[in-house]
Parts: sequence; C-alpha cells; structure tokens
Amino acid sequence: MQKERVKVGVVGCGGICKATYMNNMVNTFNIIEVVGCADQLDKRAQWMADHYGIKKMTVEELMNDPEIEVVVNLTYPESHVAISKMAFEHGKGVYCEKMMAPTFEEAKMLYDLAKEKGLMYTTAPDTFLGAWEQSARKYLDDGIIGKPVTVHAQVTMHYNPETPFFDTKPKHFFFPLHYGGGFPFDLGGYYIHEMINLFGTIKRVSGFGGNLQPQRIYENPNHPKYGEIFEVNTPTTLCAALEFECGVVGTFHISSDSQMSQAFMVTGTNGVLHLGDPNMFNSVISVTRPGAQPPMEMIRPGEQPKMAAAAAVEEDDDVQQLAEFTPMQTLDLPLLHGFYESSRGVGLADMCYAIRNGRRPRCHADIGLHAIEVIHGIQESCTTGKVYEMTTRCERPAMIAPSAFEVDCQERTLDD
Repeated sequence: MQKERVKVGVVGCGGICKATYMNNMVNTFNIIEVVGCADQLDKRAQWMADHYGIKKMTVEELMNDPEIEVVVNLTYPESHVAISKMAFEHGKGVYCEKMMAPTFEEAKMLYDLAKEKGLMYTTAPDTFLGAWEQSARKYLDDGIIGKPVTVHAQVTMHYNPETPFFDTKPKHFFFPLHYGGGFPFDLGGYYIHEMINLFGTIKRVSGFGGNLQPQRIYENPNHPKYGEIFEVNTPTTLCAALEFECGVVGTFHISSDSQMSQAFMVTGTNGVLHLGDPNMFNSVISVTRPGAQPPMEMIRPGEQPKMAAAAAVEEDDDVQQLAEFTPMQTLDLPLLHGFYESSRGVGLADMCYAIRNGRRPRCHADIGLHAIEVIHGIQESCTTGKVYEMTTRCERPAMIAPSAFEVDCQERTLDD
C-alpha cells in the first residue's frame, strides 16, 4: 500500500535548489510532495513555481500553512539558524543544507529546540546515502580489508576572488569565502559525514591552521572593486588528527588556499580501501590487498597448475617461498547499492519515510551536530594548541539495504 506523501515547503530557491534539489523532490521521490517555495528574491521563487507547478509563497505563509510538515532549508549558511528556528517554533520538522549553523553553539541551540519540541531534524550532506558510500560501508563491515586501522581524507581547492563577477550579484555570491560558509564547512561536511557513516562517533580532535590569509584583494581587473581589500571571515585551511571511539585514527586535511587535490582511503590489517569523492553519489572504489585480483591461469585437461607444481617442490626453499608469496593487487569493486545518479534530497526522502514508519532518520541531526563540532574542535585546537575532547556523540546511521533496482524503484530501499 502506497504511503501518504509528506508535504514539504522549500525556503531558498538559489543555485543548489535549481540545479538538483527541486527536480528530485518533485520528480524523483514519490514520498515527497512539494507544496510551495519561498525566497528573498521573488523572481527565484516565481521561476520554481512556474516550472514545477507549486505555490510561490512568502516565508510567513509557508510557515503558517498547516499542511506543511517539513521545511526544507536551502538558504545560505548565515540564514540557516533563523529559518530553522522559525520552522521549529511553528511546529514543523526541518531538513537543512549543510552545515546546520555557522557556529557549534547555534547548532546546539537548534538541536536542543527540536528535541524539546519533539520535532524531527535532519541535515545535509546526504551523499553518504549514495551508491559508492553505502557500498564502501558494506565492504568494510564485511571485512574486505580486515580490521580498519586508519582513515585519511584530503581535499584542496583554490578559492580566491579572481572572477569579474565575484559577489557582484546574489547569483554570484560566493559563500565559501564568507562567515559560516568556509571551505571546511562547505565541503568538509561530505568527508566528515562519510567517516561517521563508516566508523561512528569521533572521540577527540587536534589540528593546525585556520584562516591563513584573512585579507585578500579583488584580483580581476574587470571587477568593479579591482584592487580593493576583501575580508575573509572564515577558516580556509585545516589539518587535523581524529580519534574515533571504535579505535580508528585518521587525518583530515582541507584547504581552499591550495590547488586542487583529493584523496580518501582506509587502511586495514589486510588491505587498503580506496574511496571515492563524497560529494558525488557515483564514484570508483577499489581495494588493494594480497590476492585481490589473482592472474587467470589456463589449464589444459590433465595438466597440473603451475603454482601447485611449484609448491610441490619442497626441497627447493626458494621456490617454496616464492609459491607462498602473494603480491598486493588492486581491484575496482562493483557498487552494491542504488542512488548512483545525482540524488540530492535522498536524505529528505529518508526523513519522510522515517516520519511515516516511526523510525530514526539516517541523516539525523546528531550527525550534523557532531560534524560541526568536529570543525569547531579543530579550530579550538588550532588556537589553544591542545587536544579537543568532543562533547557530542552520534549514532552510526543504519545502512541502506543493497539492491539492484532500476532508478525509479531505488526509493523502495528507504521504506524500512
């Protein structure tokens, strides 16, 4: 029997909403019914209303609509707190884009408010529910590299006000260089959420870095503010060590002050699992371990395998040792889960099934709160020179069941 759809209202109709969220909410996930949308720029909300056949609303109308159960907060980071707080005060659940607030203190306030009012609160990124991320989780849990020992996450970009359009109009507002939207908050959440998906709660952190270059200049001669000073009020480079409650230790290196690089891997007692880009749902994952991809040996009827023949020559120690040595080999792994296309909003769909089925959502706010405290703790360590003991814990999210469903049937795995 088909579930009753959950009615949602969207606040924030900018780039991420237009690029992927709205189409997925309206056309991909059956459990979601978008009632209306609101934006501080009327024409953006009007465009959504015209293209998707939904209501254009003011924020106040949306909050006061008794049909709407969940507010989808896709505003800029600086607006997350006000919109989420307003939704909770109007008795509505919230799904919020990453991160849930510009500071840990504000995030904790929102978390406590939702808990006090008994409302469901979930946060992005939801990409850890994607095909490669869930498949990596299953491979690790099944012991493909033995016992996990370390995790290494690194991503760097080169973010500077170099274009002639930087911050000239709302559509060119570059929030990763503004308060609450710095690169560790913007892209860091993808890596932290996936590490939590793999290993659970982080016990303590330490780090170096911060805001290495607070004052910059508009560098493009065609920019109207060319040569003027631009203030960056957010951390841009962090290099940290992480200790997980499960015993895994890791490194987390993130910077918008460097040229582009990316690395993500888990080492274990029996091999190495090479992970993909956690900003993507579909990515290549591979394993390096002894015997991962042994060579194919063609054997004619009646012949003895070469390795078996070599092993049988017991009197020759060198040959025997050669037979016992298996080199490290790398093999690409098949993806075992759905949501391999761009599926932003899958966390919202999971939340809607959680509402209807009375279960815990996989993108529960305790993960989002834990993730922002990780960034907060690393910054604290940068300032104090001390290891930061985490004050929050989070429940490792339930894994989505493996499946081989077609794209339009993958949603079935969320109905649990």
